Amino acid sequence: MNGGVPVNTGWMGGEVGGVIEETEAHIITRDRMGRRMKLMKGVATLPLPMNYPVKNMDDWLKMKGHYEFSEARLGRNWEEVPREHLKAGRVVTVSIPGGFDEPRQLMGEEELCIAYHEQPELIHDILKTIGDTAFTVLERVSKTVQVDQLSVHEDMAGKSGPLAGPNQVKEFIAPYYRRIWDMLQERGARLFDQDSDGDMNAVIPAFLDAGVNVMHPMEAAAGMDIVKIRETYGTRLAFYGGIDKHIIRRSKAEIIAELEYKIPPMVRTGGCVLALDHRIPNGTPLENYRFYIQKAWEIMEGVMRNT
Repeated sequence: MNGGVPVNTGWMGGEVGGVIEETEAHIITRDRMGRRMKLMKGVATLPLPMNYPVKNMDDWLKMKGHYEFSEARLGRNWEEVPREHLKAGRVVTVSIPGGFDEPRQLMGEEELCIAYHEQPELIHDILKTIGDTAFTVLERVSKTVQVDQLSVHEDMAGKSGPLAGPNQVKEFIAPYYRRIWDMLQERGARLFDQDSDGDMNAVIPAFLDAGVNVMHPMEAAAGMDIVKIRETYGTRLAFYGGIDKHIIRRSKAEIIAELEYKIPPMVRTGGCVLALDHRIPNGTPLENYRFYIQKAWEIMEGVMRNT
C-alpha cells in the first residue's frame, strides 16, 4: 500500500471559476489554470479542457510563477506523515508532474507536439522550472524521511502508440526525470513508477534509460502484453495491471485463457502485481467478476505450489 507525502511539486494557486454553463447534456466550468472545462453528463467522469493558457513563451512567463518554489509547497507538519506511513509498513511515495502530461495540461496535445519541433526552448524552460521546484521539494523531503517510490502520471499514449517518440523522451523528458530520480535513488528510493494508458512499447527503452523501472496499467487492448514485455526487458521493468479488463465481459473460457497465459510466467519471474488493466468495464456481469477472482487465485496458488 502506498502512502503519500503532503507536499506539492506541481501547479499552485489560481481560483476555480465555478459553473459557466449547464445544459441537460453537459456542464462547463473554469478551472484553476483558467481553462474552460467541459463534462459530458452520463458518459464521462472527468471534464476535458476546451482551451489552454500557453501558446508561446510570453504566455508561459505569465504562468511560470505557479510552478516556482515557495515554502507553501511543504504542508503543515509534513514530516510526520511519512513517518506514520513507515510505521504502518506503507510504501512512502512522492510524485512529480508528468514530463509530457504537465506541458499538455498547459498547451494541449496538438500544440505540445508541434512545439517539440517549433518551440523547443519553451518546452525546455517549462520542464526546467518544474524540475527545479520538484528537486528542491523532494531533496528536502528525502533528507528527513526515507522515500521508497517516485511516481509520475503521463497518460501519453493510445492504441496507436505514444504521442511523443523516443527522441522527444530523450531530449525533453529524460533530463527532467533523471535529475530528480538520481537524487532520490542515491538516498535509497527503489521504485520509479510511471502511469500511462495505451501502447507505450515504442518508448519503453527510452523511459528505462530515464530511470523508470515500474509501469502501469499495462493496457492489454493497446498491445501491452506483459508476458512478451517481461521476455524482452526481464527484471529491468516491473509493472502492475496487465489483465485485460474486457475479458471479464466475455465467456468463462476466455477468462481462463487470459489468466492461464499471463499468471504463471508472472508468478515465476516476480516483479508484477497482477490486476485488471483499468476500471471494471460497464456491463460486466457480477458472476463473471467473481469467476475471474476465483480462477485467478486458483491459478496463482497452483503455480506457487509447483514452483
